[in-house]
Amino acid sequence: MQVVVLASQKGGAGKTTLAAHLAIAAEAAGDGPAVLIDTDPQGSLSAWWNTRQAETPALAPSTIAELAGKLEALRANGYALAFIDTPPAITDAIRAVVGVADLVLIPTRPSPHDLRAVGSTVSLAQEAGKPFVFAITQAKPNTKLTVQVVAALSEYGAVAQAIMHDRVDYAASMIDGRTVQEVDGKGRGAAEMAALWGFVKARLQKSTKTRKNAEVA
Repeated sequence: MQVVVLASQKGGAGKTTLAAHLAIAAEAAGDGPAVLIDTDPQGSLSAWWNTRQAETPALAPSTIAELAGKLEALRANGYALAFIDTPPAITDAIRAVVGVADLVLIPTRPSPHDLRAVGSTVSLAQEAGKPFVFAITQAKPNTKLTVQVVAALSEYGAVAQAIMHDRVDYAASMIDGRTVQEVDGKGRGAAEMAALWGFVKARLQKSTKTRKNAEVA
């Protein structure tokens, strides 16, 4: 089982929305089963899941102390992917969550404030020796600022070419426990998420290959 941890010091960057959407995009692509884990005290991901009619992806409640054991149990039960939502703060608890990641996904809005906040999240991943990537969220179409933020983030690490634009569909779908893929599978939002999952999947495969090569060496 591969573990994706969504982390960002800035609140409102889209961690919860991305966790839910990526889990469903992964299952739609045949890469599941996926499980969601909510470590944010606000419980937004759990609240979304509780309004959901579909039985998948699964939700696995876990405290930070129980997380490692919970992941082993989920792995033994055949889950292929786990997406972990985290609170918007840099704490020892989040360090523990990042420590179990195969990949840290850092959602970042194209704004100066978000860009300035990226450094602490990057440092957290680097301290844990975990690979990380960026995903641009809530972008306005055809804006110079988005291009500038992508260029700035590229100096830290890989940035997904699939950009999550500021669409009403994302917020609307989350109200009733769905995602844009389920509301309109042929819409632009669905295409964005399918492309973003393709990027994340490729980075996970690269991370796994790098880890195996290191073990052999």
